[in-house]
Amino acid sequence: MRNAALVLGITAGIFGMIVGFFGYGYTAAVEHFGEIEGLAEQVGNVQQLRLLAVLSPLLAIAGGAMARARALWGGVLLLASAAGMYAGFGFNVFTIFPISFAATAGLMALAAGQPDEPKAHF
Repeated sequence: MRNAALVLGITAGIFGMIVGFFGYGYTAAVEHFGEIEGLAEQVGNVQQLRLLAVLSPLLAIAGGAMARARALWGGVLLLASAAGMYAGFGFNVFTIFPISFAATAGLMALAAGQPDEPKAHF
């Protein structure tokens, strides 16, 4: 389960970075070029969105990387990342996978009590 949390967490961080780049870039473009009514309007709290666009994917990647060695800390970081992505971008077609991957990885990391033990499957 720790390996699955690692892979899902890093994948969530990469997808979250893509969403974060576009979110940050959107706010910067509207700030620079101005609003276009009905098409491009500035978000309510620009600084919060920009902070979460950078911080949430970072937490997902760090939590995924920690999941093997420190499952509890990694799981907490992954769940915080999922909450941050939800707070910053909401739950929509672009964020469904990063949020779901980070939340699933966080739960898997928290559920992994002991390190994976090699066993014969047959």
